[in-house]
Amino acid sequence: MPEPHDKELFDISDEAFAVIGDILKSIKGFNLGIYKDKCIRRRIAIRIRATHSHNADEYGELLKHNTTELDQLLKVLTIHVSQFFRNPPTFDKLRSEIIPYLLELRDKDGKGHLTFWSVGCASGEEPYSLALILKEFFPREVMKEGIAILATDVNADILEVARLGIYGEERLMEVPESMKERWFRRQDGKYHLLPEIKEMADFQNEDLFARNSFPQSDLILCRNVLIYFERRHQEKILNGFADVLCKGGILVLGKSETLFGSIRSRFQTICPIERIYRVV
Repeated sequence: MPEPHDKELFDISDEAFAVIGDILKSIKGFNLGIYKDKCIRRRIAIRIRATHSHNADEYGELLKHNTTELDQLLKVLTIHVSQFFRNPPTFDKLRSEIIPYLLELRDKDGKGHLTFWSVGCASGEEPYSLALILKEFFPREVMKEGIAILATDVNADILEVARLGIYGEERLMEVPESMKERWFRRQDGKYHLLPEIKEMADFQNEDLFARNSFPQSDLILCRNVLIYFERRHQEKILNGFADVLCKGGILVLGKSETLFGSIRSRFQTICPIERIYRVV
């Protein structure tokens, strides 16, 4: 569905926007204020049109009494379309260089485990892609020492989808046939991940502004998430990542994202094309 034109954005008055924000905050714990204003207003406008509400004020009244619509709005606000091995060169780099480097660093430092954190994991394709790489290319290392994959998202409903591990063929366009045959079972036109892959990812409902909940990590994938936040909030999140990454830990951003300002001093660029950085 195409997003509404800018003219429609400003039909949402500041008062109506505040009412909608208060409802989301009080009932769902979702804070509109941290996201880019235009992006959020466009997505609210989508639901105003979809519910045939005459204006934003009427839509706000609907939200007060309709929990189903509140869930629908939250889904639109947090939607992330993904697929397995999205942007294959990034995963090639992870497989060939980054994961071997982290394993070597772990052995050198005598650490007992590694933690890989997938931020804004949506329906699970990214963390499961990591799990598939580990199973395919590092099976002995996975068996020998613990490698935990933590996957977080602000949308609790989409995490339930992720835990099921069932996907349409369009989500597996970049998965090699041999990997499909080994780690998926085809049923009713869908691909079902095997339990041993699903068990490798721990899905948790977390907000990126709950800084005290950030896990100590060796690898953080935060791709195509920061683009939704205002710049000042991006900086807070990136500083939080730098704080919890272990010495020499790796951060991977999306292709349209980059480090900026003072945060650049906390990271060394490893691969500018794939937006891969090492904490210093």
